Amino acid sequence: MNSYYFTEEHEMFRESLKAFLQKEVIPNIDQWEKDRRIPREVWKKMGDMGFLGLSYPEEYGGSELDFFYDVVFCEETCKVFSGGFSITQNVVQYMSAPYILKYGSDDLKKKYLPGIISGDLISSIGISEPSAGSDAANIKTTAIKNGDHYVVNGSKTFITNAVYGDFIVTVVKTDPNAGPGGVSLLVIDRDTEGVSARKLDKLGWHASDTAELSFDDVKVPVGNLIGEEGQGFYYLMGGLQLERLVGAVMGYSGCESAIEYSLQYMSERKAFGRTINKFQVLRHRIAQLVSEVEATKQFVLHCSRMHNDGKYAVKECSMAKLLASELSDKVSYQCLQFFGGYGYMEEYKIARMFRDSRIGTIGGGTSEIMREIIAKMVIDDVSYQAAGNSASVEPAVNNGNGDSNGNGLDAILGGIQSKAESAKPLGKSLKFDFGGQQLHIDGTGEKNQVTTQDNDADCTVDISLEDFNALIRGQLNPMTAMMSGKLKIKGDMGVAMKLQSLFG
Repeated sequence: MNSYYFTEEHEMFRESLKAFLQKEVIPNIDQWEKDRRIPREVWKKMGDMGFLGLSYPEEYGGSELDFFYDVVFCEETCKVFSGGFSITQNVVQYMSAPYILKYGSDDLKKKYLPGIISGDLISSIGISEPSAGSDAANIKTTAIKNGDHYVVNGSKTFITNAVYGDFIVTVVKTDPNAGPGGVSLLVIDRDTEGVSARKLDKLGWHASDTAELSFDDVKVPVGNLIGEEGQGFYYLMGGLQLERLVGAVMGYSGCESAIEYSLQYMSERKAFGRTINKFQVLRHRIAQLVSEVEATKQFVLHCSRMHNDGKYAVKECSMAKLLASELSDKVSYQCLQFFGGYGYMEEYKIARMFRDSRIGTIGGGTSEIMREIIAKMVIDDVSYQAAGNSASVEPAVNNGNGDSNGNGLDAILGGIQSKAESAKPLGKSLKFDFGGQQLHIDGTGEKNQVTTQDNDADCTVDISLEDFNALIRGQLNPMTAMMSGKLKIKGDMGVAMKLQSLFG
């Protein structure tokens, strides 16, 4: 079945990578787990062998290969009995450096990407904070511009590669009062004065380093800004699809590894005069698990194909991450049971696999967040678009306070103007009345002009600011809003009927 996605060249790459891992990595994993650290030399060796930067441009040392080479990379590095080993480089290649590749300046790309691809540099992504994990829009770390520098203050937690890494792609608030519209991305070098880290003691992923970061008046050159100021939240929402897809590949690969390891043990372990792989209850449990893993794997590979084809597959990637990570947790639990008491012993790798799998349902967006994203799309008819259209992006967690989530008119005005100006002129004027604030759209010229002036209009729409915010993000259908009474119209109904073309 896999030949549909993987060519002969992909499989040749797989065999080469497996041979490297078998020689350079697997014999050392137990020691690296005890040391709680992976020697940097192994990443340099991988870079020298051409295993890093698979889909990155050749001008920075990459190979410009299709995404299924990356899938192979994730699959095989997940089968070395150490989630800590796999996540270390996955964070670099798929969760932090891509923001520089997609949105960074030429100077940032030239400075950081060659080292990422050669294995000389290790990066991390700084999103989670003590009071903001999945709720990325409500981060507290600030970066206030002062001349040719930003001054960064705040903290991050659960940051992979934050102790021994070289730089952090850091999510900051350049405008603390603008909700999602005030979020930006900065590259902060790990050795910058004022940056400190405290290594965390984790349940699993022992070979990787995870830390709590503190930023105390850290001066960061303005040139380290990734893309545009205030666009970081939208960049982040797009990048999370790749992160979740990689998490899904890690999920089913971990399942395959656990089952293979268990089958080997079951073929050797005897009870009541026969190997335990002859007991029907265990055979049927294996049959059920491999069926679920194969079905999930094929769906994840389908999502990988969508990503390879440039599709912005929010729903599918969220589903893939949810199913694969939850399944990995289930498989590791049941596989440990096959080992009986030995499964509880550290000398058997299934114990480590059991611990390592648990983080999959938390990192990159919890299972609860995945379910809410999916629910919004299939129940509320929400649609999401890639970065570049800030009027329709993946929402932050709703904490019941509209303004703190960026629902204030000032926070979303730029997105409204961009969307209205790109739409066909209304031909007339339209006003939204939020009960104290107004938004006026003059569509009589060549472009729809948006202001916050309280001018007369051919049509006035009464709507709450919260519902309007949902409307322009694509979370509320205009016709549904009218029929439900959330949107009340005064004046020319013909203008109101154009809302779908204006914000749809």
